[in-house]
Formats: sequence, structure tokens, C-alpha cells
Amino acid sequence: MTISAETVKELRAKTGAGMMDCKKALVEADGDLDKAIRILREKGMAKAAQKASRAANEGTVHAYIHPGAKVGTLVLVNCETDFVARTDDFQQLVRDLAMQVTGHFPPPRYIRREEVPAEEIESEKEIYAAQARNEGKPEKILDKIVAGKLESYYKQMVLMEQEFIKDTSKTVKDRIDETIAKVGENIQVARFARFQVGQ
Repeated sequence: MTISAETVKELRAKTGAGMMDCKKALVEADGDLDKAIRILREKGMAKAAQKASRAANEGTVHAYIHPGAKVGTLVLVNCETDFVARTDDFQQLVRDLAMQVTGHFPPPRYIRREEVPAEEIESEKEIYAAQARNEGKPEKILDKIVAGKLESYYKQMVLMEQEFIKDTSKTVKDRIDETIAKVGENIQVARFARFQVGQ
């Protein structure tokens, strides 16, 4: 199959991947741009997964205060070396993460879904099941409804699963994985704290 140079350029613009990687992904996806994006993201995540077990003991703390000084966030993001912590790619990621926490509503409460307490998950499930029953949904599809709503809950409350505010076609985890692929080091969000006047 022939892949046009324009399609390769479009994919490169959307993903930031190299020209040859874009071309290979498009060939693998039979020219389907969305499939090619998915293939590239999966490959990027595979690279990131290989680095995830490495110790990340360096990093930086960044403060973002939204104009008007009514809301702001502190984030601590770790990487493996002080050299990477000072790079523009890493610093931009940290700024983006601080803006994400500040600007997303409702704000995230957890970094990863594994941190959500089991009792909170059970409580949410009970609420979703009760809502579905009150709406007259049949019992046989309650589990599916509850599972779907729980996924939506994670996308709201878990930082890594939120849509990235600067590009909603990717998640925060995707944004981090892209930087991991660029800098070649494990990157971990260690913690964050969001402050808002009146709360």
C-alpha cells in the first residue's frame, strides 16, 4: 500500500514520532490515521513500561499559580538523573502536570487508580447501582453500567487517567510516556497538592 508524504507528515505532527516510525505505523494500520496513532502510542508505552522499574530519585518541585492567585498547585515529579531533571522536555512536562492539576475540574485526588481505597470504590459502585435502579434499568445490565461509570470516575479522579488538558486525544499517562521515550528515563509523579481560596 502506498502511503502519501502528506499523511506521514500529518501523523508526525499529531504524535511527534520520527518520520520512519510514522511511515511504518501507517503501513501497519493500512493507512488508517487513528490506528497508526494508537500503534505509535502503544510502542511508546512499551518503551516507558521497560523503564518503569528503574529508580527515580532525582527530579523537581514546581509551583503553578493560576492568574488571579485564587488557585495553585505544587507537584513533585521524579526522574533518574539530575541531568534529565534540568532538560527542557522534563521541565515542560512538570509545568504541564502542575497546570493539569490546577485546571482540571473536579481536581484529581489520586495519582494512580491503585491508590483509590477499596471502600471508596465499593461506595461508588453502590451509588451507581442505586442510580441505575432508580432510572428503571434492568438488573441484568447493572454490572455493565456500574463498570462504565467506575471507569468514568477513574478518568475524573485519577491524574494518570485524565484527559490531558492541552490535547484531549491523549491521557496524562500518555503525555508522561512521550517524555519518557524522549529522555530515556523513568519518570514518576511522586505527589501533588492543590490549593484553592475558599476551600
